[in-house]
Amino acid sequence: MSDPIAPPSGLPRLLAGLQSEGAVGLDEHLQRFGYPPWPGSSADELIVSIEQSGLRGRGGAGFPTATKMRALTGARPRPMVVVNGAEGEPASQKDQLLLEAVPHLVLDGAALAAAALDARQALICVKRNAEAARRSVDLALGQRARAGLDPVEVQLVEVSGRYVAGEESALVNELNGGPAKPTFIPPRPFERGVHRRPTLIQNVETFAHLALIARFGPAWHREFGSPEDPGTLLVTLSGAVASPGVYEIAGGSPLMALLESAGGTTDPVQAFLIGGYAGTWFAGGAAPKLHLGHAGLRAVGGSLGPGVVIALPIGACAVAETARVLRYLAEESAGQCGPCVFGLAAVAEEMGGIASGVARPSASGRIERWSADIAGRGACHHPDGALRLVTSCLDTFAAEVADHEAGRPCATEPAMRDLLPLPPYYARAA
Repeated sequence: MSDPIAPPSGLPRLLAGLQSEGAVGLDEHLQRFGYPPWPGSSADELIVSIEQSGLRGRGGAGFPTATKMRALTGARPRPMVVVNGAEGEPASQKDQLLLEAVPHLVLDGAALAAAALDARQALICVKRNAEAARRSVDLALGQRARAGLDPVEVQLVEVSGRYVAGEESALVNELNGGPAKPTFIPPRPFERGVHRRPTLIQNVETFAHLALIARFGPAWHREFGSPEDPGTLLVTLSGAVASPGVYEIAGGSPLMALLESAGGTTDPVQAFLIGGYAGTWFAGGAAPKLHLGHAGLRAVGGSLGPGVVIALPIGACAVAETARVLRYLAEESAGQCGPCVFGLAAVAEEMGGIASGVARPSASGRIERWSADIAGRGACHHPDGALRLVTSCLDTFAAEVADHEAGRPCATEPAMRDLLPLPPYYARAA
């Protein structure tokens, strides 16, 4: 063991030591952050530290991490810990970047949580087509095994990575040998999950934060961010910006500060999609008032979701972009309830008609009525997220929607089409 390591004083934290090629190896990782402080007889100290830090899950819902962990203390049979690296959101790249570039930070967090909960095993779930992430995690696990670092068994598992498959109950179903379909029928994973054991599931970024909080404490974590959104968070920024990519920012940071970090915009921006494909459109003029955190976005009817911001340039057709993504979301349905199978398909068809300028009369009115009827009635939250996107489009781009319904669709240049990212398998099929 080495002497205590001084905590990082600035940004980045999670992305410290990022290399142009290859992952940060174990030796370099330990030199930068020190050895993980494995919980002993006072394992509850880790949960208290996480609670005081205010850490929330970084997968979209923003549920307090300590609350999830506390629900599993003393659980019998011994629990499981699962790192959710499915990242089914097509516009997000942050979790794959962590797995590819700094896998030991994620593995530290998983092993620390497992040791604190007296878990039998930790599973690192990586989507099958993320070959670079899989190789990086596999190499890192080998390095840790040779060093005898982890006090629990940590195993790599490949999962489907489809859009709905990242929901925690869908992931549990897949890990138990079933279809990757979500459900909200009890028991929940913390009660009976993988192999019928109580299961802690958090996304990749959450475990990386946990690893640093365990080392440097909750006060250090709160040196960045706001009281409502403490610490840092990762945002995948794309669209009309000079340097798209993954950025680490303080919680609650102004959107304008993120854009400046990315070298500014490359074109005038008509709107921002925040929160991914279950997120919300905001007009470009609203940018100076937007802050990237749970509290700030909730106050204006939005959500950070999995940490996604897309800048849509003037010249692109927001109506057509939304219709294209909505079609994808409808086809990604788990196929287990009418509101999703039939409701989303009908809404997507109507939205496609609007985008192409051949809408039936009162198409947008029908979408609004159907959305109100469908909301909250699905077997999971997938329909709600898709409908949030489309109703946001109808509201933010009301004038453009009216022009489309009147048979005057946008004359969009080829370079301004299909700007919102979709998975390669879907792009080929489409």
